[in-house]
Amino acid sequence: MTATATTTTEIQLPQGRIAVRDTGSGEPIVFVHGLLVDGSLWRKVTPLLDAEFRCVAPDWPLGSHQTPMAADADLSPRGVAHMIADTLEALGLEDVTLVGNDTGGAISQLVAVERPERIGRLVLTNCDAFENFLPPLFRPYQWLARVPPLLTAAVQPVRVRGLRRLPMAFGLVTKRPVPHEVTDAWLRPFFSQRGVRRDTAKLLRGIDKRDTLEAAAKLASFDRPALVAWGNEDKAFPLDHGRRLAAILPQGRLEEVPDSRTFVSEDQPERLARLIGELIRSAPIGRTAASAS
Repeated sequence: MTATATTTTEIQLPQGRIAVRDTGSGEPIVFVHGLLVDGSLWRKVTPLLDAEFRCVAPDWPLGSHQTPMAADADLSPRGVAHMIADTLEALGLEDVTLVGNDTGGAISQLVAVERPERIGRLVLTNCDAFENFLPPLFRPYQWLARVPPLLTAAVQPVRVRGLRRLPMAFGLVTKRPVPHEVTDAWLRPFFSQRGVRRDTAKLLRGIDKRDTLEAAAKLASFDRPALVAWGNEDKAFPLDHGRRLAAILPQGRLEEVPDSRTFVSEDQPERLARLIGELIRSAPIGRTAASAS
């Protein structure tokens, strides 16, 4: 595999600045991570794809972003979904393969049903869906976000590296430990910047299962290639939800990913990259389809 140079840029939106990791060239794949992680969640996947595709992995404002957003930014899941669509427009991306995980998977569903004009394909890995937004174990964070100092106090224990494998930290979402230097980078913005803590609390307060239930009801209108790649040992997001999502999507199909929990990009990056690549090659759209005909 030939190493591809990573370009990190920032784009300015009305809501604030978004840092963007950008590698490779070709059809664009845009990745959407979840709460309290950043675009490096995909660091094992993009090198397997960027020899053939353009891989765009922004740091979305979900708690690990380096620069706080504008104080009046709408950081509800629906607001972030529109921010993602605005980012695609700002980058001039079309026929995007949108890949979502965890909280970012719920937000990707909202993009697909509310701002689908630049989306060509949808890939959902283990994520919030239907009435499971947030999963029960993480719902206390949503309540604590109503009093931000309580949220900060609740997250404090993960400052200790040895506690990060607890279920309330990263232990529930991966089968194997994530390197400390990676989790350090994920957590540093939350602990070091008041504005990032404010943004995180706003997101959590805005989470409502009505959004994911409404999105699921509308996914039947997303008649474009779709893949549901679901780690089959997940304890937060049941495999049945992956099956239901694949059944709703008109062109959806389910691929179970063995030996993986929520963060499929951590537990099975090769398998996930192969599935994404196969989806794009097997379902040409837009300019790719025209050139192939």
